[in-house]
Amino acid sequence: MANKGLLLVLSGPSGVGKGTVKSAIVKTKAFPFEYSVSMTTRHPRPGEIDGKDYYFVSPQRFQQAIENHELLEYNEYVGHYYGTPLGPLKKMLADGHDVLLEIDVNGAKQVRKQFQDGVFIFLTPPDLHELKHRIEHRGTDDEAVILERMKQAKKEILMMADYDYAVVNDTVANAVEHIKDIVSAEHVSVKRVIDEYRKMVKED
Repeated sequence: MANKGLLLVLSGPSGVGKGTVKSAIVKTKAFPFEYSVSMTTRHPRPGEIDGKDYYFVSPQRFQQAIENHELLEYNEYVGHYYGTPLGPLKKMLADGHDVLLEIDVNGAKQVRKQFQDGVFIFLTPPDLHELKHRIEHRGTDDEAVILERMKQAKKEILMMADYDYAVVNDTVANAVEHIKDIVSAEHVSVKRVIDEYRKMVKED
């Protein structure tokens, strides 16, 4: 009976496979949702479409968005800014669509301040050895960078305490199935449907 959509926040330490799991959710159509398009100051890559992959804006426009409180969260990465536009997200939720955000732990922390009723899912590796293996498998970092990333990952894993659910990404298929179960359960949780039933009883 509840009409408002769920804000689903998928987060976790760097290298855990957030993007891969999100892509698998899309590919398998595990559950219906809208994906929030981020705003960025970086230039489009070949094949990327403005408004579909990202909203590509100038640094000046991004700064204006920050000052006007148009962003739910934002971060700087490798000299470019990335953020989540608040207006489109609020409209999708109000229209009854679930919205999935795949963001880092710092972004998730910002989101929690504004959306206490969001569903915060922490994706975690089976163990630190496996996480290091995944980071090394990328082949983009030298040993010093890998060690620094592992140090940061240990700190981020402890931030799990701020989330609602922890999902182990042992295999992508298992992780997707667990997230699907979480979404199904949240849609029928009493805290989300009770107001609609109170309204029904009052109007009878």
